[in-house]
Amino acid sequence: MLLRAEARHRSRLCVGLDPDPGRLPGRWRGDAAHLYDFCAAIVDATADLVCAYKPQIAYFAACGAEDQLERLMAHIRVTAPEVPIILDAKRGDIGSTAEQYAREAFERYGADAVTLSPLMGFDSIEPYLRYPGKGVFLLCRTSNPGGDDLQAQRLADVPGQPRLYEHIATLAQGPWNRNGQMGLVVGATYPSEIERVRALAPTVPLLIPGVGAQGGDAATTVRAGWRGDAEGRTTGPVVVNSSRAILYASGGEDFATVARAEAERTRAALWLAPA
Repeated sequence: MLLRAEARHRSRLCVGLDPDPGRLPGRWRGDAAHLYDFCAAIVDATADLVCAYKPQIAYFAACGAEDQLERLMAHIRVTAPEVPIILDAKRGDIGSTAEQYAREAFERYGADAVTLSPLMGFDSIEPYLRYPGKGVFLLCRTSNPGGDDLQAQRLADVPGQPRLYEHIATLAQGPWNRNGQMGLVVGATYPSEIERVRALAPTVPLLIPGVGAQGGDAATTVRAGWRGDAEGRTTGPVVVNSSRAILYASGGEDFATVARAEAERTRAALWLAPA
C-alpha cells in the first residue's frame, strides 16, 4: 500500500497529525473539541500529496478525544482510501496486554500500521503480526538526543558487538520479519545512521521523522535511505514524516491553504532528492 501511494502521488511525504489544542488556528485555539476539525481540514488539503498519514494517539488521548481520532481515521479512509495510516503509539508490552494494544490499533482505529518499541523483545511484537496485511514500525534510531543513551550502545554478547540500533535493524531485516510486515523508525537528524540502517535492512520500509521543525534536511534524509535499481525502483520504501512544519505553517484562518503549500514544497524536495 505504501508503494502504491508513493507511485500514485509521486510522494515520500507522510504528514504527522499531532494536534496541540494550544496551537490550533484562530477561534479553535485552546479548544480540544476541534482536534478532529483541524486534522480533517489538513487531510482534505493534502490528500493528493502524501504517501501516508501518521496520527499521534497521545494528542487525542490526553484530551479524552479518542472518539475524534476514530472519526479522523474514518475520514481519511473516505477522503484518501489509497493512503495508508500509521498509528503513532510506540506501544511496548507483552502477552495479553500486547494483544489488547494490537486490537486497539487495528480493530478499534483501523490503522494499517503502528509504531512499537522493540525493547521487550519479539514476544511483545508478535501479537501485532497476527493481523494479515497490517504492519509495524519498530523504533530503531530515534531523532531525540537521548536516543544515544541506549540505541548507540554496543552489545557485548552479540557477535561483532553491534550497536543496539544496528541489532534491531538486523532483526527487522531477518528473523523477526517473517511475513514482510516490519519497518523501522530512523530519525532524520542522523543521516549517516540512516545509511547504516539501510545497509543492514535493505528491503524494509523506513519511517523517518524529524524533517522540518526538528531540523532534519529533506534531501539529505532521502539520499541516505533511498535505494533504487537501474529502473528507478526502490528496494525499501522511504516514508519521511513532517508534522509541525506543515500543521502550524499558519495560525490563521488560511491554515489549510498554507499547510498545503508547505506540503507541496516538502513533497517536491523529497521526491527530487535521489536525482
